[in-house]
Amino acid sequence: MAGRGSVEKRGKSAWRLVVSMGFDSKGHRIKKTRTVSNVTKREAEKLLAQFIVELETGEYIAPEKMLFTAFVDEWKDKYAEEHLSPNTLATYMLHLKNRISPFFGEMRLEKIKPLHVLDFLKSLEGEGIRKDGKGGKLSSSTIEYNYRILKNVFNRAIEWKLLLNNPMENIKKPKRTQKETFVYDNHEAELLISCLDKEEIMWCIMIKVAITTGLRRGELLGLEWKHVDLDKGTIQVKQAITYVNQEHIITEPKTKNSIRTVTLPEVLISEMKKYKAVWNKKRLKVSELWEGGEYQFLFTSWHGKPLHPSSVTTWWRRFTKRNNLKYIRFHDLRHTSATLLINKGVHAKVISTRLGHADIRTTMNIYGHVLQEADKEAANLFEDLFKGNKKRDAKA
Repeated sequence: MAGRGSVEKRGKSAWRLVVSMGFDSKGHRIKKTRTVSNVTKREAEKLLAQFIVELETGEYIAPEKMLFTAFVDEWKDKYAEEHLSPNTLATYMLHLKNRISPFFGEMRLEKIKPLHVLDFLKSLEGEGIRKDGKGGKLSSSTIEYNYRILKNVFNRAIEWKLLLNNPMENIKKPKRTQKETFVYDNHEAELLISCLDKEEIMWCIMIKVAITTGLRRGELLGLEWKHVDLDKGTIQVKQAITYVNQEHIITEPKTKNSIRTVTLPEVLISEMKKYKAVWNKKRLKVSELWEGGEYQFLFTSWHGKPLHPSSVTTWWRRFTKRNNLKYIRFHDLRHTSATLLINKGVHAKVISTRLGHADIRTTMNIYGHVLQEADKEAANLFEDLFKGNKKRDAKA
C-alpha cells in the first residue's frame, strides 16, 4: 500500500510528487516520484492524491528505464485493445512490429527526442523498406499512417504522466499524395453492366449495387436482407465486415456518417427481388448445412458464411480479364459511382451523403478534379445565351 505523500518545489511552477512505499529487504526506503509542471501547489496536491490512488490500485506504470517496446505493451493492454477496432489494432500492431519497434525498441521512452522521430520518418522514404516483396518505396499514405501510430502512442505516454514533453508535438504530419484513381466513364460502365448479364446472379447484383450506391466492400459484405427495403427501394448501411486473423468481425461502418440510407435505382429493385427469391431457394436447399447462423447476408459462400474480401477481389480481377474490360480496383467502383453522378450534375452534398463521408470537404478533396471538369461543362451551358446576343447584334 502507498504511504503518505509529499509535494516538493522543483522550480518556478514545477513540483515533485513523492510517495513513500515502505522499505526494501535491505532497509532502504522505497519512494515513487513524479514531476509535474505548470501547476499551482494546490493543483499539485490534487495530482499527488491521484498518484497515490494509481499506486494503490496497481495502475501506476514506472517510467524508470522503460524501453519503448515495454511501453507499447502497456499501451496495447491499457488503451488500444479497448479503444481501437480489432482491424485497426491489428494494422497498428503490424506496423509497430515491422517498422516502428525495430527502430525505437531498445530506446528508453524518455530518451526519444523529436530528432529521432524525424530520422525514423525519413528512413521510411528509402528504397527496399517494403515488407511485401515488391520493389520501390512506401506510399505516402503508409508513411502518414506510421506517423499517426507514433502520435497515438506518445499521446498516451503524456496522458499517463510518463513524459513531460511529447517528441511528436512540433513535427508536421507527412504530406499524403492523393493517388490517381482510375474509374469507368459512362460508356465503360454500360459495357460493364452488359457483361454482368452472363454472370452468376449473386456477383451480378453485388457489382450493380456497388456501382449504383458507392458502398465500400466491407459494407457490401455486411449487408443483410433486413437492411434492404424493396418496397421503398432503399438500403440501410448499418454494419460492415472485416477480417482479423482469418475470422470475420461485424463492426459499425467507418464513421457515424457512414451509417446511412441509400436509395436504389428503380431498374435494380426488380432484379433484387429476383435475387432474393433465388437466395431463399438456396438457403432451403442447404438446410442443416447452413453456417450463417442468425445472419442473412446478401452475399455469401454456399453455406451462408460471409464472403472473404480477397475472394471478391479475385473474382473481380478474373471477371474483368475474361471480358476484356479495363481493370480498375474493386474499390474504384465506389469512385466510379461518384464520378458518374458528378458528370450528371448531381450536387456534391448529395454525393457526399450517399458515400457516407463525414464532411463534404472529403468529397471535394477526393473528387475535386472531376468537379472542376463538371464546372467547365456547366460554364459552357451559357454559350447559347451569348450566341443569342451575337445573332441580335448581327441583325442590328
